[in-house]
Amino acid sequence: MLAIRGPGGTRTAWPTLGPGYPPREHPLSEQPTATLDDRYGRTPSRARRSRLIGIVVAAAIVVVLGAWVIWAGPGQTSHGIDSDDVGYKIVSEHRATVDSQVSVDPGTTMKCAVQVLDKSYTIVGWKVVTLPPSTERTRSITTSVNTTTRGVTGLIHTCWVP
Repeated sequence: MLAIRGPGGTRTAWPTLGPGYPPREHPLSEQPTATLDDRYGRTPSRARRSRLIGIVVAAAIVVVLGAWVIWAGPGQTSHGIDSDDVGYKIVSEHRATVDSQVSVDPGTTMKCAVQVLDKSYTIVGWKVVTLPPSTERTRSITTSVNTTTRGVTGLIHTCWVP
């Protein structure tokens, strides 16, 4: 409805805009809900697809997390490995000896990588030593390492259980 004010007062009139005006109902109320759902992507197939994608992503996360737990989890033990550098001796231009003290659980075979460095911290000698099982936890080892040039220090780089 339209209120018109004029010199004779206020009167109410329907505007003359064409047939079917004023509309009896709002135009959106005549559209079925399914049409609006289709228009805005709220279809049952899209809901199923979204649910399926969510389940696949959740399953992938569980698989990756499970693999990580198995790889880095409680099955990995350190066997009580410990190593300390005691000293070194540069024997000649192409040889050095490295004295170390290593500890591991009794009855465990262990390998250690021993290295000799020069004055610019470049590795000039490297040797992997295999230590057989022992009844004692801690033992001293002396390793002779051949070098390419004169070394200035020697040490254990790392130890591990093969």
